[in-house]
Amino acid sequence: MFLLIPGLVLLWLVYRWYKERERVTNKRDKYVYITGCDTGFGNLLAKHLDKLGFSVIAGCYTEKGEDELKKSASDRLTTLHLNVTDSESVAKAAAFIKDLVGQKYLWAVVNNAGVGLPSGPNDWLTIDDFKFMIDVNLIGVIDVTLSVLPLIKKTRGRVVNMASVFGRISAFGGPYCVSKFGVEAFTDSLRLNMAHFGVKVSCLEPGFFKTGLTDVTILQNGFTKLWERLPQDVRDDYGSTFFEDSLVLCEGRLKQLADGNLMKVVNCMEHAVSAVHPRARYTVGWDAKFVWLPLSYMPTWFTDKFFHSTNHKPKVSVL
Repeated sequence: MFLLIPGLVLLWLVYRWYKERERVTNKRDKYVYITGCDTGFGNLLAKHLDKLGFSVIAGCYTEKGEDELKKSASDRLTTLHLNVTDSESVAKAAAFIKDLVGQKYLWAVVNNAGVGLPSGPNDWLTIDDFKFMIDVNLIGVIDVTLSVLPLIKKTRGRVVNMASVFGRISAFGGPYCVSKFGVEAFTDSLRLNMAHFGVKVSCLEPGFFKTGLTDVTILQNGFTKLWERLPQDVRDDYGSTFFEDSLVLCEGRLKQLADGNLMKVVNCMEHAVSAVHPRARYTVGWDAKFVWLPLSYMPTWFTDKFFHSTNHKPKVSVL
């Protein structure tokens, strides 16, 4: 009995590995629409899928992003301007895609576009701070998905949404975790809905990786701007030591946890697009697998105690 359970686990892992090796065929006839391709994961995925033979439609926010991507890709790759917070821009992109793909239709949409700032304690933020990030990270995902979902249903294709392991646990304040929890919920409900039509829906849950979202200088500057705009009474509640120590903690944690191998995430995104049997969830990064995800299964009292013990306390804290 002692060896039975490990044996069954090993057997299941081998079976899953074998099953997940199979890839779809006729890649050239399969169009893949990716958002947020100016930099980071989206940019790398667009190039990677292009090299694999897919017909990539890369949504970029800037002309510079479009131009640079075109220079490093084949003629199969098409770029378009996309602002995921503007429904008119989303609809215009969807109409362009419908004309482009013709009778081949659309195989997959990868909702990668996202932002990470502003980030800080909730009482440092305004409702507009929350609206901005939720518009990009959540409403944009929903809008883009719905705009092309009829095309994907016809191909029994794929929807791949970039969430985060912080869509499973709130390790810090601000709208980022709120938006990613929303992406998780939308993805789960969409997966159930679309199963009836043969559409596979996957969710990416990366931990910390070295992208623009985790650039220490950008995060520290954003945190400083929040601090400088606070009313004096809120600053007094937290104290200057909390602010200074938080900047140091941010740098230390990112140096310790952020993974520089972005292809770990890109390879999971590619698998969700191209595997015959994709996973419903891809948890990526050692910190996601061994720190944040396990913590998400712990009792609330335990996680609260953990975060209170590892984060700096405000000056007037009663804990």
